[in-house]
Amino acid sequence: MENFEPVYGTGPLLGIAAGAIALLLFLIIRFKLHAFIALVLVSVLTALAAGIPVDGVVPTLLSGFGGTLANVALLVGLGVMIGRMLEVTGGAAVLAGALIKLFGEKRAPLALGVSSLLFGFPIFFDVGLIVMLPIVFSVARRLGGSMLLYALPTAGAFAVMHAFVPPHPGPVTAAVEVGADMGLTLLIGVILAIPTWYLASYLFGLWAGKRFEIPVPDDIMGNGDVKHENPPRLATVISILLLPMLLIFANTGTGTLTATGTLPEDAVWVQALRLVGETPIALLITVLYAMLVLSNGRFTRQRVEEIVGGALGPVCGIILITGAGGMFGGVLRTSGIGDALAGSLESTGMPVIVAAFIIALALRVAQGSATVAITTAAGLIAPAVQAASGLSSVDLALIVIAIASGATALSHVNDSGFWLVGRFLGMDVKTTLKTWTVMETLIGFIGFGFAFGLSLVL
Repeated sequence: MENFEPVYGTGPLLGIAAGAIALLLFLIIRFKLHAFIALVLVSVLTALAAGIPVDGVVPTLLSGFGGTLANVALLVGLGVMIGRMLEVTGGAAVLAGALIKLFGEKRAPLALGVSSLLFGFPIFFDVGLIVMLPIVFSVARRLGGSMLLYALPTAGAFAVMHAFVPPHPGPVTAAVEVGADMGLTLLIGVILAIPTWYLASYLFGLWAGKRFEIPVPDDIMGNGDVKHENPPRLATVISILLLPMLLIFANTGTGTLTATGTLPEDAVWVQALRLVGETPIALLITVLYAMLVLSNGRFTRQRVEEIVGGALGPVCGIILITGAGGMFGGVLRTSGIGDALAGSLESTGMPVIVAAFIIALALRVAQGSATVAITTAAGLIAPAVQAASGLSSVDLALIVIAIASGATALSHVNDSGFWLVGRFLGMDVKTTLKTWTVMETLIGFIGFGFAFGLSLVL
């Protein structure tokens, strides 16, 4: 809503913001209200409490909702289609088997983790974990040792990619809210995800595997062998995983070279590179490529349509939650709450990137959902980001990583991922807290440490 002047001062507006977050957490935690409904309801009440005119409430809600979904829905939808095509053809087993052969069985945890990092680009955390677990179980049975030695590097790889790297909904939503460049966010997310995974997941997994003896569960079906009659070749799988990253990196690199005058900005071939490297176009090209090379000799056109169409259903809830988070952020900006928070942060001297991490961490601990934590924290911190002076495009991308890091740490009993990992690995609550929770917390704090350190240097 344009030309709206806040009707309250900083104190009342911050009080309204605190009340809105408390109500949101109360509805989700106490009444078990779905996060989408809770966010919409709290957005309406916050708009009214902040003095937005009745006839301006709905336009404000729709503006925030639509602005977020315009980016999130497109990227997430295309991303899950790529992941689904790789999943049903057995690409995960092909890549994992090749890497285990390359690294050797003694380094099987490293091979499984690297496989999961690659597959973690297009595949969501829970789906990727389910696809890879039969392979992990097979390797654990063959080589021996604690289940955690192989499972934690795998699960941690999917977790860090899901948190740090577009087209996953969390980093996409945060990038949209704070105005970060999507391609640069992807580049920095990948750069920080690899050392974060190595320290927080791989090395911790080796330590935890020696300390906690967890046998391979007997009730999990599957031995990890490729059961598809005609699995894709390794080169095909790698080409699908690398294609979108190469296209997006080409856009980022070309943009840098044109900005420095190295390349002519108005040249047709330069503009073409910029276009195909835009994240939605790069993912679209990859979807078409995956549909072509993975269906050849395997699926009919109708079956391919069923596969990519079926991939969209499970992510609808996530997409709606992120849109509702954008709606809440839109209300905070329009009402003046965001500017009040920005002013308060500036007066405390706390860097925006630190505040982003702390807010996301608090929301994560309180209600469990990383998606809700990211979308809410991004909406709260966005006005402070816009008000801060001297933030570069790299700084904005690092703030996205800080938000994602805060929303990853301290996974516990109110997080569905906590129970998913504990159930599949056959661990009790106490052991899951000592392993999964510690690893997620390491990912969050080490990832933030890298992001904060880079923000001081760059």
